[in-house]
Amino acid sequence: MSGSVTPPSSSPSSTISQTGTSALGSLSDNFTSFLSLLMTQLQNQDPTSPLDSNQFTSELVQFTSVQQQIDTNSDLTQLIQLTQASQIEQSTSMIGKPVTVNSSQLSLQNGTAAINFNTTSAEPVGIAVFNASGVQVQTATLTSSAGANTWTWNGQNANGTTMPDGAYTVTVNAIGVNGATSAVPFTVTGTATAVQNNSGTVDLQMGGLTLPFSAVDSVGS
Repeated sequence: MSGSVTPPSSSPSSTISQTGTSALGSLSDNFTSFLSLLMTQLQNQDPTSPLDSNQFTSELVQFTSVQQQIDTNSDLTQLIQLTQASQIEQSTSMIGKPVTVNSSQLSLQNGTAAINFNTTSAEPVGIAVFNASGVQVQTATLTSSAGANTWTWNGQNANGTTMPDGAYTVTVNAIGVNGATSAVPFTVTGTATAVQNNSGTVDLQMGGLTLPFSAVDSVGS
């Protein structure tokens, strides 16, 4: 499957950039106000009682501190933007490869999707798939093997109709002898289709499913 990469914007369009720009603007305003007040104070001081040198030195130190904060904010904003661009560039190698992620949703791609889970022993397991409206579209009951297990969905609902590709919520539960159920942790495997900068966060797309990179568990070859 071919993938696409959304390049980082050349302008500060992310939330982080906007926040940094706002903070920088606030500091600049404070800097300008401080300078204006200091100059007014110097121009209007009493010649017979000039500004105390210690006080003047203290105000100059504050003046310098504000200027340094402005420079630091500007540098940090640029560093964040460069880091995000680097993350996107490095992540393009994942496109088209199988990726396993931690997610409560699976991505149906080309009519197939897969989940992975572990059980300590062979036991009955119930799997349910829900569409975006929360309607259950498919269920499966199987006996797991002790250790690693994989379940593949063929994209069909309970009536045998093929569902459209996209994101679906899935649950996995172990079924006890008395019918009680307990959730089983699982991961989802799909094909990486795009990498994008989304409001300051570098995200991975698997078809109709978008996830932060922190959700990635492993990348196949």
